[in-house]
Amino acid sequence: MSIGGVILVAGVSRRFAAAGGLEATKLIAPLAGVPLARRVAETALASKARPVVAVTGYAREAVETALDGLRLVLVHNANFASGLASSLRTGLAALPADVDGAIILLGDMPGVTPGLIDRLIDRFDAAPAALAVAPVAGGRRGNPVLLSRALFAAAMKLEGDEGARRALDRLPAGKLLEVPASEVEAGLDVDTPAALVAAHRAIQQR
Repeated sequence: MSIGGVILVAGVSRRFAAAGGLEATKLIAPLAGVPLARRVAETALASKARPVVAVTGYAREAVETALDGLRLVLVHNANFASGLASSLRTGLAALPADVDGAIILLGDMPGVTPGLIDRLIDRFDAAPAALAVAPVAGGRRGNPVLLSRALFAAAMKLEGDEGARRALDRLPAGKLLEVPASEVEAGLDVDTPAALVAAHRAIQQR
């Protein structure tokens, strides 16, 4: 089973800037000395997912500098301002034709672990009829999610800020599998400088 990774690091980070963030984008803001986007990329590369594609957009040069030296496939979404869906489409299109699915990671979720990614892949590998796998923490679905190649066509039709979750909501019962995860792994995201500080504390304490 071949599962690729797609990291979405193209967003504008308006909330982060409005709350006083000084960086060009929150994705290069340091968390324990490591840029947010690089932390997520290193996590993906420490998992079973291969290849790992990173989709840039806003502040492209700054984000690519933060990812420098990592064994990623870098692709640029010139249409990033249209919303998340265009970056998802760009990332899926960059994967090899022989992958069986893709893990979709958000660049502002630093709590994801290689272990969680591998648990999603293993769950998918053990259930040939599944179309997707998602982590669940506290009774709520979180991220990252794994999409079967059978869902790529539907994902390519998403528009605006629709993400992979929209594709999951349309699945029939039994086609979406769940994997238990912690709140930090599946639900911790960074939208403001204060949230970045809180994320650092939460990751240190887990």
